[in-house]
Amino acid sequence: MPGRAIDARRSAHLDWPPSATSRDFSLSAPVEVRAFLMSLFRAALDAADAGRRLPAHLPPRPRGRTIVVGAGKAAAAMAAAVEKNWDGPLAGLVICPYGHGVPTTRIEVAEAAHPVPDIAGQRAAARLLTSVEGLSQDDLVLALISGGGSALTTLPAAGLSLADKREVNRALLRSGAPIDEINCVRKHLSAIKGGRLAAAAWPARVHALIVSDVPGDDPAVIASGPTVGDPTTAGQAREILRRYAIEVPFAVERFLKSPEAETPKPGDVRLSRSTLAVVVRPADALAAAAEAARAAGVSPVLFGDEIEGEAREVGRVFAGIARASAREGMPSAPPCVLLSGGETTVTVRGSGSGGRNREFALALAIGLAGRHGIAALACDTDGIDGAADAAGAMVLPDTLARGGVLGLDARAALADNDAGGYFAALGDQVVTGPTRTNVNDFRAVYVPADG
Repeated sequence: MPGRAIDARRSAHLDWPPSATSRDFSLSAPVEVRAFLMSLFRAALDAADAGRRLPAHLPPRPRGRTIVVGAGKAAAAMAAAVEKNWDGPLAGLVICPYGHGVPTTRIEVAEAAHPVPDIAGQRAAARLLTSVEGLSQDDLVLALISGGGSALTTLPAAGLSLADKREVNRALLRSGAPIDEINCVRKHLSAIKGGRLAAAAWPARVHALIVSDVPGDDPAVIASGPTVGDPTTAGQAREILRRYAIEVPFAVERFLKSPEAETPKPGDVRLSRSTLAVVVRPADALAAAAEAARAAGVSPVLFGDEIEGEAREVGRVFAGIARASAREGMPSAPPCVLLSGGETTVTVRGSGSGGRNREFALALAIGLAGRHGIAALACDTDGIDGAADAAGAMVLPDTLARGGVLGLDARAALADNDAGGYFAALGDQVVTGPTRTNVNDFRAVYVPADG
């Protein structure tokens, strides 16, 4: 059983992509709890590998041209998979964050900033939009869409500047707004999001292959839905900005009151030849982790992939659930692992950089206070927790005790949105590097039998 002393002086590093034997693991041998939790995360990432799952969803070859476009953290890996499996000529352009590219021969891969857009992203998005214009009904646009695509395809609507969009985007990211509300605003300030990409490609057929990173797998929210009708309105975008007290540039305020701010809606004839397939879902990653836990003799308890709310509050809730499992066997008798996904939020009020998975982890550690031998891992499956170079963090039974030895105050760090600094000092951050996929948050809370 996991539970022996763990050397936590260094950050946990995960080999990615996984090696052939990286998932070989059994609790029948005396292994560390850290290794168990990392094995679950590795299984989740393996299941979320877009390149492996994409080929089964490729559409038939068209009579005309095939143009590949795309954006997101999985876009380059998806483009490479298309090249490997497509029977016929193709060309195109996809955009991914810096460091997420892979070698391709026929589909160009451009890199740009995420989550706050830059000029490289704007220029690439303009080229991407131009590439689908002037097509015929015999042509096919294959759109490779994944989380992160919204920031990477920043193409301001007429009358707006990149500086305008950067200012609004930065404020939204710090506001604590959920991703669907953030993307509602983004869509109404864009020349490419909210169905506008598919509208520009009309009358060509558009088929989107999507890696979901949002609760509910709503294609209108994933990467701000560039190929599907947008059910939200510019009025709703204005209300979201008011609700979070976000002051916007005058040009943005004026544009959101204009008819040009409205996006193509469901039923728009220009979207009538647009189809899609969700090739990877967050639920796939959780199911794989559950299977790995069962193989190790630990009962998985699945809480689903739609957990939302302030990260620190969700962390406190899961601390209570884990304590109840340890004491009363509810919702499951130990040994068990509580698995969940979704997308929590962080309202940044302190001087730290946030990071929703590390905020969850620190709030969880405070709520557990080292009791019952409970341990946890909370990571973003893209390998980047917010804007940092860590995927998330590991919580161990002695997390608070070791912090105290170093003179760290966990509650003060949480109040200052500096969970990353706390876990970095302990060496308990999980570092993967770019995983080239994104199915959002992955959280595993392990309750041992002998805690």
